[in-house]
Amino acid sequence: MDFLSTVKDSLLENYFPKGWDLKKIDACCEKGVAREDFWHKDFNPVECDNINDFDTYMGHEIALQIKNAKDAGQKLAMILPVGPMGMYKWAVYFLTQWKVDCKHVYTFNMDEWSDSEGNTLASDNSASFEYSMKQAFFDKLGEYTIPENQRNFATKDNLPTYPEKIAALKAEGAKLVLVFGIGRACHIAFWEPHFAEEFSSVEEWKQQNYRIAAKLHPLTVEQNAITSFKSRTTLVPCRANTVGPGLMFQADYIIGGCDGTLGRGMGWQGMSFLTTLHYGPDMNITSSFIPTMPGKLFYLKDLAGPLTAECN
Repeated sequence: MDFLSTVKDSLLENYFPKGWDLKKIDACCEKGVAREDFWHKDFNPVECDNINDFDTYMGHEIALQIKNAKDAGQKLAMILPVGPMGMYKWAVYFLTQWKVDCKHVYTFNMDEWSDSEGNTLASDNSASFEYSMKQAFFDKLGEYTIPENQRNFATKDNLPTYPEKIAALKAEGAKLVLVFGIGRACHIAFWEPHFAEEFSSVEEWKQQNYRIAAKLHPLTVEQNAITSFKSRTTLVPCRANTVGPGLMFQADYIIGGCDGTLGRGMGWQGMSFLTTLHYGPDMNITSSFIPTMPGKLFYLKDLAGPLTAECN
């Protein structure tokens, strides 16, 4: 049975974002990691054999950016995710072993769960991204940590200050690094594919710096039910505050990670990873702009395919 020829007769017709070309996405899934002409010359996917290598390599890359900026006497602004997370323990390890303090670092968490008004979870709630960052990164850095007044979280009041703060840092010569994962719906942060329907051009879309109480796509809700809520879809917030392409895609360097395998041959991120690499820049696929930027995208080798049907 040809899925693509029958999808319009199913409930999935209104499930996928309207701007997605499913045949093009399917073709992307056959290409592996072969380079495309539209990739930035300094964009490189980095294969990892297992999750231990993945966490270590990605953590080292984060720590190295912090160390290099310190050595150069340069301020460093970093847009940071909560997912993937394993790299933070290795970033802590390298920075503390090298004795590199982070007084020159300014962090901007890319998103946070919210209600329909943009109100976020309390910072001591274990489901909040602020809590996760403190537990995984800031607190573990100890004496080398980033000063509290240089940490930014995506609350309703603080997120709108991101553009001005980042612009001021860049005006002082700061380097901006985007650290990210790729969502099931090919989002970066929580900038979802259906947002593209609101804009008449890519240029207008690219000017969007943030969104308060962004409505999440069902694919995103289910991804997070699996990865963060132990399958309990009913616990996953349906909205979040998030940075947009206007901030993310002005980064000078990117550090990405795709670790979405589940064991026993199962995974949720293979299609998203390969679509990111091969679809070509398109505002309906937020992550499709990632290969046009300099940096590294670390991935578990199983995500590169072949993506074939199996019963597990």
